[in-house]
Amino acid sequence: MLKKIVISLCVSMLPLFLSASQKQTLEQQIGQMLMVGFHGTSAPKGSRICKDIQKYDIGSVILFDYNPVDKTQPKNIVDKKQLARLTKELQACSKDGKLLIAVDQEGGRVQRLKSKYGFYGKFPKASDVVKMDQSQIKKTYTKMSKELKSVGINYDLAPVVDLDINSKNHVIHGLGRSFGKDPKVVAKYARTFIDAMHRYGVLTSLKHFPGHGSSVGDTHKGFVDVTHLWKEAELEPYRLLKDKADTVMVAHVFNKRLDAKYPATLSSKTVNGLLRKKLGFKGVVITDDLQMGAISQKYGLKNTLKLAINAGDDILLFGNQLDPRKAVSTKKLVSTVVSLVKSGEVKLQSIRNANKRIKRLKSKL
Repeated sequence: MLKKIVISLCVSMLPLFLSASQKQTLEQQIGQMLMVGFHGTSAPKGSRICKDIQKYDIGSVILFDYNPVDKTQPKNIVDKKQLARLTKELQACSKDGKLLIAVDQEGGRVQRLKSKYGFYGKFPKASDVVKMDQSQIKKTYTKMSKELKSVGINYDLAPVVDLDINSKNHVIHGLGRSFGKDPKVVAKYARTFIDAMHRYGVLTSLKHFPGHGSSVGDTHKGFVDVTHLWKEAELEPYRLLKDKADTVMVAHVFNKRLDAKYPATLSSKTVNGLLRKKLGFKGVVITDDLQMGAISQKYGLKNTLKLAINAGDDILLFGNQLDPRKAVSTKKLVSTVVSLVKSGEVKLQSIRNANKRIKRLKSKL
């Protein structure tokens, strides 16, 4: 009888032991919040990126074709076979096989899977998509989704829901990246895009909150102030899609009317206040690349990380793509955030909240 009691006690306590062993360290909880870019067309067990994924439990990686260090060499993408192998290797490094592997694949000028690497590569830009009928659009985005899935990419940093409201805007209007001026129309096309991606298990991201369509400058290059150009209508696609969107990407635009001190990415008023509380978005918030000029020229790494986490951002994107001299290691990112938690400048609860939302996102895969 006693033996039976002991056995049943051991069995009943097993989940406690399991949950304790599965608990992440602080470093790993921080690692879950990182999306990092790296150089390499493979990720074998001993590679730097694989070791970092294993050690810090990195939540996401971002892949690029263009290599800013050596233009004669690819960065991550060579061809279909190689890319499928790379994503498989990356997943094998992760604990749960649910590493988010992201690319920017919108269509038009912004598509990483190009024809010269053996992909379709001719997906139309948003401003051309709107000239097609609904069934053609569905077919187009289903084809895109299927292609992403076929090479192991499970996260597309698209669709763009910026409104086409400034003809002087080079980065959205000039590249035809918007579905139009009308928020309802933009939301309709974005919904078609998201549905097509979901059909093949690819997650998506609405961008660029709270609106980049009215801007004149390019946040890749430096500070962009939209205070006198921005219109409240730019929030409308996010409100219409708040229950549909997997994630929302925040832009580095500065808007005195929303926050007199910080650009959107680093602004608690914009992320926690406007996006979460006012618009009611419950999902994951991802930053635009934190190495872009709008941020890197004005804020140091430590300050950037502190402000981004305190703003309510869940995934912190460091693409290691824009300036080879400013590549930052995962080790440095993690140790910087650890020091911020220890000094009380970042609350542990903020990191836990982010991890909960990321976990919920990954459960969709």
